[in-house]
Amino acid sequence: MIRISRRRFLKTLGWSGAGTLALGSGYGFAVEPLWRLDVTRYALAPPGWPRSLTLSIAVIADLHAGGPAMPLGRIEAIVEATNALGADTVVLLGDFAASHKFKGRPIAPQDWAKALAQLRAPLGVHAVLGNHDWWDDLAAQRKLAGPVHGRRVLEKNGIPVYENAAVRLAKDGQHFWLAGLGDQLAFIRRRRAGAWRSFQGVDDLAGTLGQVTDAAPVILLAHEPDIFPRVPSAWR
Repeated sequence: MIRISRRRFLKTLGWSGAGTLALGSGYGFAVEPLWRLDVTRYALAPPGWPRSLTLSIAVIADLHAGGPAMPLGRIEAIVEATNALGADTVVLLGDFAASHKFKGRPIAPQDWAKALAQLRAPLGVHAVLGNHDWWDDLAAQRKLAGPVHGRRVLEKNGIPVYENAAVRLAKDGQHFWLAGLGDQLAFIRRRRAGAWRSFQGVDDLAGTLGQVTDAAPVILLAHEPDIFPRVPSAWR
């Protein structure tokens, strides 16, 4: 299994004959947005990936739209730069919203989703959500249930969002899976006044992997990398 998260893919992820195209601001907006737009390329070869399947994936994460370095124009520039890479597919690894205290000028979710809808790749654009996408939706926090607004606007603009779901794709007649995990820190819980915050996730690793029905290789998408030690060894 290939496992991609916004942090983990910077270290050890990849596939034989394939390239990961991570676009970023500063040290990569696959980590956090700063000021400079960079493209970092990785050619990785984990065990088990078919040598005959060459695949390139553009990875975007942690846009935090409306944050101090992420006005709408910068998102549009990122989309344009991503399309110019010509990747086989684009994966979006969450935290589209900027629900932190450093938020600058707010960007309506429908606006950043409309910008991301301009992404183009032969095998499509695929997304998972991050914790800030859940925290930014106060109604979802109260109900302890989604779908959050960020998911709705992405799907309205034609970008599928995977929450404990998998899809089988093919390139040059060879199949592989994208499996997207629900966020592990979706709900903020406080047991009593003054207590430390605790979190409740919406992730279902077993249920997600259970949707894989054949021996084709799997790419696991998750916003937080904490889940990866729990992936059964048979999938690694």
